[in-house]
Amino acid sequence: MAMTLLFLGFLVLMLLGSPLGVALGLAGTLAIGEAGLGILSVPTNVYAGIAKYPLLAIPVFILAGLIFERAGVAKQIVTFASSIVGSKNGGLAVVAILVCMVMGGISGSGPADAAAVATVMIPSMRKAGYPREFSASVIAAAAATAILIPPSVAFIIYSVLVPQASVPALFAAGLFPGILAGLSLVVPTVWLSRKHGFGLADTGPRPPFWASLKDAIWGLLAPVIILGGLRAGVFTPTEAAVVAVFYGFAVGVFVYRTLTWRMVYDVLAEAAEMSAVVLLIIALASVFAWAGSTLGAFDRVAAAAVAATGNEIMVLLLMNLALLGLGMLLDAVSIFLILLPLLTPIMVAFKWDPVWFGVMLTTNLAIGQFTPPMAVNLMVTTRVAGITMESTVRWVLWMVAAMVGALALIVAFPEISLWLPRRLGYV
Repeated sequence: MAMTLLFLGFLVLMLLGSPLGVALGLAGTLAIGEAGLGILSVPTNVYAGIAKYPLLAIPVFILAGLIFERAGVAKQIVTFASSIVGSKNGGLAVVAILVCMVMGGISGSGPADAAAVATVMIPSMRKAGYPREFSASVIAAAAATAILIPPSVAFIIYSVLVPQASVPALFAAGLFPGILAGLSLVVPTVWLSRKHGFGLADTGPRPPFWASLKDAIWGLLAPVIILGGLRAGVFTPTEAAVVAVFYGFAVGVFVYRTLTWRMVYDVLAEAAEMSAVVLLIIALASVFAWAGSTLGAFDRVAAAAVAATGNEIMVLLLMNLALLGLGMLLDAVSIFLILLPLLTPIMVAFKWDPVWFGVMLTTNLAIGQFTPPMAVNLMVTTRVAGITMESTVRWVLWMVAAMVGALALIVAFPEISLWLPRRLGYV
């Protein structure tokens, strides 16, 4: 009865429109009460759910991403990328993809990446002859690489829920898949640009390389400092987030001089609000996870799923299809919190590497960030472009197909994810 109440209660609450955190926490509380596990375990698990050292990095990385966004780093990187690619047919769209990948190495958040790049790129791409619908689709898809390219907020949450995978190992494992995902988007972007004649309008002379590099170097150094410091053992992932915040603050205030004290206050307030929402959901989800694991519900569901097919490839295929579908409806954090307690026993049963498994899951969720109807990245870019999400479907489906191809390679060849962390001694 308690297990039925756990799952059925969660589904009913979600159908009634309850917030995700409330549905998870309340369903877990009802199951705990029914099973007589002690009501005091509810506040204990709420606290234990967020009293984890790696989670300290989440609010700080959110703050770092917002600071770099408001400091105008994206604009400088766009100029530098344009000096490399030039204004050839489809060139500006490729610039947008490259800038999203670099900014993803700073913010760790897809929507933040999409907002920063769309604000700068969409007006420029429109002047060059790119339709706003196409531009919004390209930037939304490229921004999804932010949760793969380190530092990644999604990887931090995964490491808390799956302790077998450390944050440094996940950061290293996500680098090549993130680059692969970004480069996969270049193919349909260039092909569509040339087929439809996008980007043929005169956008002026190519920016000088050395001058633009001088202006952009401060932003380009951010991922180098973060990842280099982690590899050298100078600081932990949590400390790296703090370093990124102070570095971004120094660049915005003293180098670019774009951050005012009023803007700093606004950034702090926005980061606090976003962090509170994420951590509150994690805290309440801990009640649901503890109830399910204590009752043995997750193990039973996993055993049933494995027994239903018994075929590893079939389970892997069905799992990816389910994740792609759910990614269209829910955000990455929500899916991790809901599904990981169910999927981890399956991972253990088939002896899959937890680091590769995390990268595979995150790639699925990255695709969901720009696949309608939810598509949080696309929501951001269409709002900046002043268009409807429906108008982007004909373009965004090409981007989805390209990144699904990258996902297939990551699933088929685990060494794409595991070579670097093994080389660095993390796994």
